[in-house]
Amino acid sequence: MSLPVALGIDLGTSGVKAALLDQAGTVHATTSRDYAVLSPHPGWAETDPALWERATRAAVQDLLVTVPAAEVVAVGIDGQMHGTVLIDERGGPVRPAVLWPDARASDQMSRWRSLPGRLHRLLANPLTPGMPGPVLGWLAEHEPEAMSRAVCFMMPKDWLRSRLVQSTPHTDASDASASLLWDVPADSWSTEVATSTGVPTRLLPPVRPSGEAAGRVAPAAAAAWGLPEKIPVSTGCSDVAATLLGLDARPGRTVLTVGTGAQLVLPGVAPDPARAGRHHLYRDAGDGWYAMGAVLNGGLALARVVELLGTAWDDLYRPYDTDASLPGFLPYFAGERLPDRVEGGHGGWFDVGLDTTRADLLAAALEGVAFAVRRAFEAMPDAMPDAMPDAMPDAMPDAEDDAAVVVDLVGGGSRSPVFNQLLADVLQRPLRRRDQRDVTVVGAARLGFRALGADAVVEPGPGHALVQPRDPGPLDERYARFLRRTALVQQGDEAGGGALSCR
Repeated sequence: MSLPVALGIDLGTSGVKAALLDQAGTVHATTSRDYAVLSPHPGWAETDPALWERATRAAVQDLLVTVPAAEVVAVGIDGQMHGTVLIDERGGPVRPAVLWPDARASDQMSRWRSLPGRLHRLLANPLTPGMPGPVLGWLAEHEPEAMSRAVCFMMPKDWLRSRLVQSTPHTDASDASASLLWDVPADSWSTEVATSTGVPTRLLPPVRPSGEAAGRVAPAAAAAWGLPEKIPVSTGCSDVAATLLGLDARPGRTVLTVGTGAQLVLPGVAPDPARAGRHHLYRDAGDGWYAMGAVLNGGLALARVVELLGTAWDDLYRPYDTDASLPGFLPYFAGERLPDRVEGGHGGWFDVGLDTTRADLLAAALEGVAFAVRRAFEAMPDAMPDAMPDAMPDAMPDAEDDAAVVVDLVGGGSRSPVFNQLLADVLQRPLRRRDQRDVTVVGAARLGFRALGADAVVEPGPGHALVQPRDPGPLDERYARFLRRTALVQQGDEAGGGALSCR
C-alpha cells in the first residue's frame, strides 16, 4: 500500500534538509546534506548553486530509499533568506550566489543611507549590506559583465525550484520583502528605490503566492531526482516563514528561537514604517506580516565562554542565585545589527573583583546573553504591553491562552531549564517550550500540500508546562548596567571594551 506524502525541502546556508510528511502531520523520514560556503575574499560569502542541486537530489533519493512505500504527491520548498542568484537566459547561474553574511556591499550603503526619508519609510527595514538590493548595486558597479548577461535575479529557493519545474522565473513575497527593494506600504517592488540605488529594475522577478503551484515536475527532472512526473511544486517561501508554518504559530505570540544566535519573531503584525530600523518587517507565507529581531551572539558567545574558561556546558548551566552579586558580561564577540549596531570584538566581563569565582563568570555570561535577548525583545512591536499583570506569577492562570503574553521557546539552545527560567525572569514573560522537531522543513512540506489544494495538520508535539517568571530582584538593575556598558561600546569609549577589569 502506498503512503501519500509531500516532500519538504529546506535549503539552508550550509546544508539542506528534506522530509516526507503526510496529511496527518506525521514526519516519516528526514535527512540532510551539507555543502560549502566559500569566502574567496575577506568578508565574502558565496556558494555555487550547483552544489545546492546535487546535495538536494542526494537527500531526496535517500528519503525515497528509506521509505519505499512513499508516494510523493507534491513538493514544497523554503530557503535561506537574502541570497542573490543572477541567472542567464537559460536559467543557469551567471556567477556564484552571494549569501546573506556577505559584507562586500558595505561600500554601497552610503547610497541607501542617502535615500530620501520617504523612501526609507517605504523600505521599513534596517539597512544591511548582505541583502539583495545592496548586493545587486555592488555587482552592477564591480561586475558589469556578469550583470549584462543576467536576465533576472532569484532567491536561493527559487533557483533550486527552477531545477524541478519549467516556468518563468519568479519569487514570493516572503523573500522579496527581505531584499531592501520592497515597498512595504504598497506590498510590491519599489522600482524607485532600485533606480535610485543603481539596481537594474529589469532583474526584479514577478511575485506569486508562496503556496501556489509554480509548475509541475518536468520529465527530465523527475528522472534525475527520482520523483513522479507532473506533481505540483510550490512557489515556496523564506525559512523563517516556513518555521512559522511548521509551528502553526499564533498571531500576536512571540516565538523565541535560541541556537547559535537568537531570533524573536512576532507573527500577525501590522506593517508600521514608523518603526523602521529597530527590527525587521517581512511578509509571511500567506497574506500577513511578521516582525523579527535577531541576536547574533547567542550560543555563539556561550561557546566562546566555555572555550575560554576551559569548562563544560553542564557547568555553564548549573543553577545559581540570581540575588548574588555578579560581574557584568557583554556577549559581543561578533557584531550586532539590531536594535542598534554594536561592533564585534567587545565580548567579555567587567566589574570583576578579587572575590569573583569561575562560577560567577559563567553565571554572568548566561545573564549577558539573556540581556541581549531582552534588548532585542524591547525593540519589537508591542513587546511590553501596558496592560501587564502587576503580580505576573500569581496572575496568569490562563496565560497559555494569552497570545500577547506567552513567549513560545524553540531551538536546541533552549533545552536547559536553568537558562529557560533565566529568560523568563529577564523578559518577565511566561515561556512555553515547544519541542516539535524539524519545524522549518515541515512548513515547507505544508506548502507542497497547499500547491495540491490541500493542507497538513501540525502535530503539537509534547506538552510542556509554562515557565513562569519570578520576581526579577537585582536582574533589572544588572540589565540597566548592561545597557550602560553597551552604550559605552557604541560610543567608542575604551572603558566599554571587552577586557577583564577589576573594580
